[in-house]
Amino acid sequence: MLLSMARTGYGQFCPVAKAAELLAERWMPLVVRELLAGSCHFADLRRGIPLISPATLSQRLQELVDAGVLDRSPGRSGHVQYRLTEAGEELRPVIGAFGVWGQRWRQHEVRPEEINPEVLAWVMHRRLDLAKFPADHAVLLFEFPDVEIKLRRFWFVIDRGQVDVCLKNPVHDVDLTLVASIRTLVMIYLGQIGPDAAVRSGAITLDGSRVLARTFPAWCPKSAFAGAARHPVDVRAARAQQR
Repeated sequence: MLLSMARTGYGQFCPVAKAAELLAERWMPLVVRELLAGSCHFADLRRGIPLISPATLSQRLQELVDAGVLDRSPGRSGHVQYRLTEAGEELRPVIGAFGVWGQRWRQHEVRPEEINPEVLAWVMHRRLDLAKFPADHAVLLFEFPDVEIKLRRFWFVIDRGQVDVCLKNPVHDVDLTLVASIRTLVMIYLGQIGPDAAVRSGAITLDGSRVLARTFPAWCPKSAFAGAARHPVDVRAARAQQR
């Protein structure tokens, strides 16, 4: 049984109003997005939403628990774990529809202040297509020449179906180095530029394993909403904008 919300609502019995009382709070759709993507610890949730304050995130999580959308329990390591309930899982198509609409009608231009290398690394590591990745073990290095030095590189360590993201050198031999402007990689992730077109144009360069480089377009991380992009961007025009 869903618990009633303690805060003031819209004063309507309309189901849209009742849902909005919970889901239209600031940051709430992004918190639910991260939970649906598999984040179940507080620190992982913050990695996906770095601009949310710890206090606000705690409040939003408590609201979801109170509403019967989220369960909270102690994990094996002593850290609290969050798991969506049946009511929470039913939000998957709702958040999916939000994402498709945003991709089709609000993704006209990505502003510089919206591009965060750490967030990009975090979301990309969840979307690398392991079913099409041609190796059980590999280390990938992503490098952005246009980003400040401390955020210029990140690594994916792939081992037996798991992808770990490292913001510091994991001291492993690198199998493939990918070099591109951060905007180019964001646009590839969003489906606005095809990875194969980016490679052909030189917008992204691949150095290392020929097998990994050849199959890059297949396993390249892409947003779950990439297929909804309405206006693919010409690679040459995108590169010209960055100069």
